[in-house]
Amino acid sequence: MSENGKNKREWVKTAAIIFLSVMLVLTFFANSIMNYSLPEVATSYVQSGSITAKIRGTGTVESGDPYEVKVTESRKVSSVAVSVGQMVQKGDVLFYLEDAESEELKAAKSALEDAQKKYELAVLTAEISSSNIFSANENVSSEVYRQQITNAQAAVQKAEKAYNAAVDAVTAAEAAVVPYQQQVDQLTQAISDYRAQVSYESSPDVAARDDARINSAQAAYNSVSGGDAAAAEKALKELNDAKNAKANRQTAIINLNAAAADMELQKYGLEKNLAAAQAVVAEKKAAVETAKAEWDEKTADLNELVGNIANVINLEQMLDTIAAAQKLVDELSAKSYDATITADIAGTVTQINVTAGNTTSASSPVAVLQPEGAGYTLSFSVTNEQAKRLSVGDRADLVNAWRYDDVEVTLASIKPDKSDPSQRKLLTFNVTGNVTAGQTFNISVGQKSANYDLTVPNSAIREDSNGKFILIVEEKSSPLGKRYVATRVDVEVLASDDTQSAISGGLNGYEYVITTSNKPVEAGELVRMPD
Repeated sequence: MSENGKNKREWVKTAAIIFLSVMLVLTFFANSIMNYSLPEVATSYVQSGSITAKIRGTGTVESGDPYEVKVTESRKVSSVAVSVGQMVQKGDVLFYLEDAESEELKAAKSALEDAQKKYELAVLTAEISSSNIFSANENVSSEVYRQQITNAQAAVQKAEKAYNAAVDAVTAAEAAVVPYQQQVDQLTQAISDYRAQVSYESSPDVAARDDARINSAQAAYNSVSGGDAAAAEKALKELNDAKNAKANRQTAIINLNAAAADMELQKYGLEKNLAAAQAVVAEKKAAVETAKAEWDEKTADLNELVGNIANVINLEQMLDTIAAAQKLVDELSAKSYDATITADIAGTVTQINVTAGNTTSASSPVAVLQPEGAGYTLSFSVTNEQAKRLSVGDRADLVNAWRYDDVEVTLASIKPDKSDPSQRKLLTFNVTGNVTAGQTFNISVGQKSANYDLTVPNSAIREDSNGKFILIVEEKSSPLGKRYVATRVDVEVLASDDTQSAISGGLNGYEYVITTSNKPVEAGELVRMPD
């Protein structure tokens, strides 16, 4: 048992030594193993330098003021008389056309026929033929028409004024009737009241009442007569009062009848005045009807005149349409045979859009001429940032300039690029010298060289949604040795050329900036420097 225990202890000791040895080796080589797993980066110093901020582009030379040769009808081309690059003079033949009626001539003949039918139909209408105004007023000037309408409008206004005056006269006459009518009504009421009073005072009941009072008073007096003197006197007074009341009533009736008769006489006079005033009202109302009829007649005359003039003008316009249609037919007919297309200006043929057998179209030019003495242009698009470094008037350099004789290119305008107006600008250059439309030039344009404190290779510039930045390498110490960390620094690119960019940012200069790597690198990651 002791021998077995000793062997066991020896085995444990050996295993521990092996484990410790392996751990020592792993610890010793851990740094190297980890380094070989990290991205290897290439770096460059951030340092001062000069930048030549040239912008390069390619464009095709175009005519600065191209003249498009267009035709107004569709015709088949029999042959082309010129070639691209050929100089032509005004009036030179560019194309020969086949003899045939064009579609435009056919359409013109149809339009002429339609215009003639429309005119014939208008002449046959009742409104025109009945008034016969066209024959009486053919070719009358618009000024005459205007005067006729002005006169008719004045007649309408005069009739309207007379009508309004007649209406005002009726109003005044009716106002004059009112006081007569009021007085007649008042007298009529007063006479009625008096007659009613007379009727009442003369009624049998009232007479009987008076007689009964008298009889009663007479009887009372007879009974005391020769007796008590005071009683007899009192009875006599009552008898006399009764007789006086009856007499006064009779007198009142006479007075009432007399007053009523006098009022009847007044009423008769007022009624004569009222009748006269009412006759004036009737006369004024008749005048209103006459004035209204006159106004309506003048208005109808004006409307008829305007309608007739419109008919005349309409017919004249139809005749003008017929004349224009006939002129077009004549012009197109003359072009149906031995027709050519000629140059309207002197210049160089830069483009031919139709060949023999093709049909011309009014919607597109058959050829393009570069006017004699006109310049050329060239354009290409750049970013807004690039455009900020340029100014109108900058001279551009041709790539391989030795191949071209006496060619100058100057920046003429900087405008938003219609394809991306918010992000890009279109540069347009004037091109002079020995050039022709259609040539393609590679050019560079921009500022002269300038010195900057911080420059880096273009490959070091990175960009994401937060803007442009670079990754610099920062050295950090660790228990296993030096470590290198990629650190982000946000920058602004001030200028660039083909290889270098000038930047500004939180840098001191001479930092190591990552230019390339064998694996993708993100900010904060460990990287490996080349051996």
